[in-house]
Amino acid sequence: MGFKESFSLKDNELNEKRVFRDAIHDYIHVDHLIIWRLINSQEVQRLRRVKQLGGTYQVFQSAEHSRFVHSLGVYQVVRRMLETECLDDVLSDYDKLCVMCAGLLHDIGHGPFSHSFEGVFQGNHEDMTVRIILEESEVHDILASVDESLPQDVASIIQHTHPNQILIQMVSSQLDADRMDYLLRDSYMTGTTYGKFDMSRILRTMRICDGKIVYKESGVQAIENYILARYHMYWQVYYHPTARSYEHLLQSIFARVKDLYAQKFEFKTNLHFLIPFLENNITVEAFTKLDEAVVLYYFSEFMNEDDFILSDLSARFLNRHLFKYKELKDMTKLAKIKALADSLGYDSHYYIMSDNQKQVPYLHYGESGELSEIEILDREGQLSPLPSKSEIVSAILNSKKFKSDQKVFFPKEIKDEVSVL
Repeated sequence: MGFKESFSLKDNELNEKRVFRDAIHDYIHVDHLIIWRLINSQEVQRLRRVKQLGGTYQVFQSAEHSRFVHSLGVYQVVRRMLETECLDDVLSDYDKLCVMCAGLLHDIGHGPFSHSFEGVFQGNHEDMTVRIILEESEVHDILASVDESLPQDVASIIQHTHPNQILIQMVSSQLDADRMDYLLRDSYMTGTTYGKFDMSRILRTMRICDGKIVYKESGVQAIENYILARYHMYWQVYYHPTARSYEHLLQSIFARVKDLYAQKFEFKTNLHFLIPFLENNITVEAFTKLDEAVVLYYFSEFMNEDDFILSDLSARFLNRHLFKYKELKDMTKLAKIKALADSLGYDSHYYIMSDNQKQVPYLHYGESGELSEIEILDREGQLSPLPSKSEIVSAILNSKKFKSDQKVFFPKEIKDEVSVL
């Protein structure tokens, strides 16, 4: 019998179990030595210095929570899933270890200010997460100390390539531990109620059928509430235009730094921590050293640079002089707004931004059996995709078009001129 077959979670238990008090889950329990060691690794501790919601705290001032607390929350939801009778019977102890590690580590590849950072430096947080797990890092060493194949097995869950699709569904699907925690947590921390749903009911109706996670028909209403909670959180919180303005300003600063560096501009500031990103030579070590505290330090230094654009943008960012915005129904007006900004001395490459936010509440894959499809198990033991069992989800899918929001962002100094265009 090999290591994976003989591995016992009980043999890896801590002598003294640890708990974290948590606003969402009350107590987060840590029973196993490897989880405790991973939590205390530098790559996971770095997540304390990366905000979960990027610039959303500029709108909802209490949304200061970190990706660290979210990662602990995802781990806890995975633990609750594993405690259900349906999963306890079908997963080995080694599988349980893999998915708990994947839940805890799924976000370690997020850069400062998360998606805004990725957009400028053309990175992907999932790719970096996998690199941290597989390459030289404290996380890798901790995983490999249990078994040399554990890093790859954990990474394969995040990559959606693990042979046991149940483990993938638990961490990354349309109804997973990641989304369940961030909806509840982000709703609570923003002081809103949009993201609330009955997670306990959903977990109670979870079943295993044909080697994948499905849900009893009695859980459809709870799942509908979850889908609607996600929809409302996106439009009321995640896509709030002021938060988007903050992120566009952030991207403009990074873009200006990249352009100046390419032009051999002589910075007063030592760019030591940014150079690997500016030269597209990002190692795991360099990535781990960069967090939001470091970036904010750079922005405070950039205010003193001789380049007006970089200095001005950095001051706007730190002092919350964010870009104003207006709805953009006619895309031909975007060129006019850019020309106006240029004529008034505001380089449109950095001072005029636009986006078009869309949100599809539910992705339906038909009868293909796609892993991300939420499937419902009826009393006769037959499986059906959620839309066939939910009038609400079916109505959403049959609507003529999904909501979108196109906006243009610009300096407040030219607000009056833009308003008449």
